[in-house]
Amino acid sequence: MEINYREMGRRIAKRRKALNLTQEEISEATGLSNNHISNIENSHSIPSIETLMKVCEKLEVTPDYVLLGITKDLNDDLVTQICKKLKLCDNKKLKLIDSFITWIIDENI
Repeated sequence: MEINYREMGRRIAKRRKALNLTQEEISEATGLSNNHISNIENSHSIPSIETLMKVCEKLEVTPDYVLLGITKDLNDDLVTQICKKLKLCDNKKLKLIDSFITWIIDENI
């Protein structure tokens, strides 16, 4: 799984704007420089895990959302539905499903 840092920066900027926050407000809350926040949003810098966690906390989002665009609220229902269906499958079908999922991930579909 690859992280698209350009998209990550766009998600951070989009969320920041949705909360009507400035880069300066994020930098003050996280103890990071305004320039560093700008560089992350513009994919000129890759944040450390500690920095990412500080930004996520201020933006009230999970790292899953920032890194991969995954929102837990929307996916929890889908995951639950898929798990229920998987329980109805025998070993042969589960192996086929596993192969298909692996193919999708490998192909970045």
